[in-house]
Amino acid sequence: MAATATTTSAFTTNPFFPSTTTSNFRQRPSSLSFYTHSHTTTFPRLSIRATTTTTSTMVNDDEGVLQKGIAEFYDESSPIWEDIWGDHMHHGFYDPNSTNVSLSDHRAAQIRMIENALTFASLNSSTSDEVSTNKWPKSIVDVGCGIGGSSRYLAKKFGATSTGITLSPVQAARANSLAAAQQLADKVSFQVADALKQPFPDGQFDLVWSMESGEHMPDKTKFVGELARVAAPGGTIIIVTWCHRDLGPAEESLKPWEQNLLKKICDAFYLPAWCSTADYVRLLESLSLQDIKSEDWSSYVAPFWPAVIRSALTWKGLVSLLRSGLKTIKGALAMPLMIEGYQKGLIKFSIITCRKA
Repeated sequence: MAATATTTSAFTTNPFFPSTTTSNFRQRPSSLSFYTHSHTTTFPRLSIRATTTTTSTMVNDDEGVLQKGIAEFYDESSPIWEDIWGDHMHHGFYDPNSTNVSLSDHRAAQIRMIENALTFASLNSSTSDEVSTNKWPKSIVDVGCGIGGSSRYLAKKFGATSTGITLSPVQAARANSLAAAQQLADKVSFQVADALKQPFPDGQFDLVWSMESGEHMPDKTKFVGELARVAAPGGTIIIVTWCHRDLGPAEESLKPWEQNLLKKICDAFYLPAWCSTADYVRLLESLSLQDIKSEDWSSYVAPFWPAVIRSALTWKGLVSLLRSGLKTIKGALAMPLMIEGYQKGLIKFSIITCRKA
């Protein structure tokens, strides 16, 4: 039977002012509290409809337009990101009390994000533990793979084969090029594919990995259904994603200002409507997945967006932005909105993991 933990947050102060927190970096962030709710929220080209008996379903009026926008956004922005930040296109996991974090620290934090996600999903252990390592995944799918940073890291860590999918032809080509340069072409491959219609047979992968791609999915029901479909029996699913806050028991929808802020972010980053962590949990429960766990890691990613803004304001960053294209520039201008969303408790950086029976 699926189980979820429900506790209150360990952070009582603003996570984007970490010097005022008292959290220990080694302490796990506490789990989110979940609420059943009913609401309808309208976003550009999309709507969220959730009831007490069905979880959020994202309906995209023109999914092709959205997918084209996502692909073009990453075609433009991926080379800039790699040039400044490297091949991992996701948040880092930080000490909430950290200040003056260097670029090398940020790259280490991105690896720490991967490792902590694996630990949360009970996939990390000492390499000397033969029993544990026998349970390590042999086949991995990276859903929304970017330029393949996670895929290559996981393949090397576990000695596994990994397949990455992305909507961006530029990302797929670059990911394959990097795999070849690192002598990993026999272990890792990348292709252009739709995460909502994955080109794989049922039950193919021991680890289904989605690092910050769920926020781009216009139909969360299909998205989670595909993750479960391609997972092998006993396989692990790891979803790390942006969510909006859970609604309170008396709330029917987000507040108008919250909806407006998310609309602006959606427009800039080619996102469909958002859902909550609780929505994801209910979707996973509806598929009879096991060992469902979730936590709010928002406090642990606090230094990330300020650092991205600082890197964009360097001479190198500004020149790269001006050369990139309008989509990338529009995304850069919206970065302060992400900080605002985190500061006000609207945006949550969530991890959700489970196992297929």
